[in-house]
Amino acid sequence: MVYMTKDKIPLGDIYLASDGVNLVGLWFEGQKYFGYGIDKDVVFKDDLVIFAKTKLWLERYFKGDKPKIKELPLAFMKSSDFQKLVWLELINIPYGEVISYKELAMRIARKMGRETMSPQAIGNAVSHNPISIIVPCHRVVGKHGEITGYASGIENKIKLLELEKVNLKEMKEV
Repeated sequence: MVYMTKDKIPLGDIYLASDGVNLVGLWFEGQKYFGYGIDKDVVFKDDLVIFAKTKLWLERYFKGDKPKIKELPLAFMKSSDFQKLVWLELINIPYGEVISYKELAMRIARKMGRETMSPQAIGNAVSHNPISIIVPCHRVVGKHGEITGYASGIENKIKLLELEKVNLKEMKEV
């Protein structure tokens, strides 16, 4: 069983999903790949502890605090080992910093004991990240700093990066 609730953040409406204990999803309304990884029955329920913790985490985040990702129990439901590896590496990108898809690909290649990894494969995994904002896929940019690819829209990616005080002056929107 998967539980879901709807909430409002400064960027619009979001949906949170849980297995009853862990946060398994956070999607913007209308986001590409909405509900990715959830193929079980979904019940709307607002009173789960994890939803309260996540809403508090998001409230702190949007006030400019830097809440730790480890404060929330996360679980990736239906995903490949490769996707999990990429999503867990996203968690290692520090608040207020960005890395390129190419750099992320090199990190994943090293973890897999490979010399190379396709940035496109990385981009595909990043785009399917089921826990937006908290698992910070918005911190991944093009190899020359281009602001590209965000499943809930480039404008939201830019707003999240601005909130984290990333210097966007050198970056280009693609």
